[in-house]
Amino acid sequence: MTEQSAPPEYVLTLSCPDRRGIVHAVSSFLLVTGCNILDSQQFGDRQSGLFFMRVHFAAEESGVTLDSLRAGFEAVGASFHMNWQMFDASAKSRVMILVSKFGHCLNDLLFRYRIGALPIEIPVIVSNHEDFRSLAESYGIPYCYLPVTKETKAEQEARIWELVEEHRIDLVVLARYMQILSDDLCKKLEGRAINIHHSFLPSFKGAKPYHQAHARGVKLIGATAHYVTADLDEGPIIEQEVARVDHSHSPDQLVAVGRDIECQVLARAVKWHVEHRVLLNGHRTVVFA
Repeated sequence: MTEQSAPPEYVLTLSCPDRRGIVHAVSSFLLVTGCNILDSQQFGDRQSGLFFMRVHFAAEESGVTLDSLRAGFEAVGASFHMNWQMFDASAKSRVMILVSKFGHCLNDLLFRYRIGALPIEIPVIVSNHEDFRSLAESYGIPYCYLPVTKETKAEQEARIWELVEEHRIDLVVLARYMQILSDDLCKKLEGRAINIHHSFLPSFKGAKPYHQAHARGVKLIGATAHYVTADLDEGPIIEQEVARVDHSHSPDQLVAVGRDIECQVLARAVKWHVEHRVLLNGHRTVVFA
């Protein structure tokens, strides 16, 4: 007897004005199309009046495809004025990583990618420095060196965008990429670019923030992962974490604590994004972790 293959699985995400009947309409649609709900999460935001939902389901009837599901759901989405998307749960997001001269986040993402902890593909790594070419090549990933100056910034960003289109990139991750993206590139990447930075901001800007924090006797070290917008470091926050430190920590020890937190926070944000767990709610996010 041959073992039956598992049915294909999909993820539906949606947001819409909150009203009665949304969950019933979604579950009824999945029932009549031969689908079985594996996991469902929802949230009604009383402040914005919006309803958010993520449904992970399996198509158990033969002949059900992503295209047929999308076509069939159009009427449901229109009737509730939904902003909705439907994804193949088995499809891996294609991720471009941007990095400069700090490689801890890049190294962490690559390791998680290799062991399968992050369900992604990494077609290319881009940097304005050559420092991590050997690391990228050890994973068999092309490394694109794009140096940048004030005079060449527009040309360099045009090449980054070409790579996004060429490699059909779903998500761009700024893994301590120490360049400010232009407003134009931010708009092109809206909702699909994630940045990581220490959580001292707006305090301790510029060089050596952890040394500045040490000089002020800071007791909490943290990191923030957020979507990239034209407002520098003020995009919708996806994830944050903190660790307590004390007077015994040297500046270098604070840096080490900060590196570890940045890696963890960025990895969680990337994972939640590619698993379609993050929905935008104005300048905030709803995260179905």
